[in-house]
Amino acid sequence: MINGKYHQFLSRHFPRFYVLYTVFMKGLQMLWADAKKARRIKSNMWKHNVKFHQLSYREMEHLRQFRRDISKCFFLGIISIPPFANYLVFLLMYLFPRQLLVQHFWTPKQQMEFLDIYHGLRKQSHPEILRCLERVTPLIFDKQLRWNMTDLCTKIRRGTHPATHDILALRECFSHHPLGLNQLHTLQMKAFSRALLLTPYLPPFLLRRRLKTHTTVIHQLDLALAKLGINHLTAQEVKSACYLRGLNSTHLAEERCRTWLGEWLQISCSLKEAELSLLLHNVVLLSTNYTGTRR
Repeated sequence: MINGKYHQFLSRHFPRFYVLYTVFMKGLQMLWADAKKARRIKSNMWKHNVKFHQLSYREMEHLRQFRRDISKCFFLGIISIPPFANYLVFLLMYLFPRQLLVQHFWTPKQQMEFLDIYHGLRKQSHPEILRCLERVTPLIFDKQLRWNMTDLCTKIRRGTHPATHDILALRECFSHHPLGLNQLHTLQMKAFSRALLLTPYLPPFLLRRRLKTHTTVIHQLDLALAKLGINHLTAQEVKSACYLRGLNSTHLAEERCRTWLGEWLQISCSLKEAELSLLLHNVVLLSTNYTGTRR
């Protein structure tokens, strides 16, 4: 009863603060629920000796997202350790919610706005990735593959959304020099890190390792999702899956998202481990000109 009266008091006298307070409290509850679920999944993995790639799609995705969320929260915990620093942290959380808070603590309006901002940041690296692809095309040994790569880059430059068979025809180029994961230059790895919302401010060997890990996790998620079936995902799960893979799905209709995700899975599930560099490039190749996305 006291709690109810307190909520009524806040909503009546401090409506703007009450909105923030409600979002924050719900965010804490959701984050705590996520932590309990992640602990339960990890416990079952240890108990039954199950590896990450053997989990179901939803369990894999939950662990992946929770790791990213908790790393962001860990940073807040570190800077709040000094005496009285927690008051400064609350101020920073209010002033910089996009940079310091996870999605649980965003309002619905902020979620749309912040996801657009993040996509705008990762799209800034797309032209650089495409230029690097064009720059190394003459180094491709096979004449037919070299022509196909030039044609694909030209189509993307002209605003055409490539067909999946056009991309899969080039899979051989991405298993060895000059486009294999082990052959990417530092500038390319930094551009891909920005395109995947990963920090580019790491030594080259750590950039390569992180890109490999991230790409492998997405490929494992794709295999699990193909096994589950896209039709079994909710609308929000579909949009989140598309956004993770490079598509700005916040303003797309659900059916268009499902169609795009089907194209992505068709490519991803056809790749071998040595060809995962194509999956990395696919973040740009498949999402840049998709119909309905905001430029």
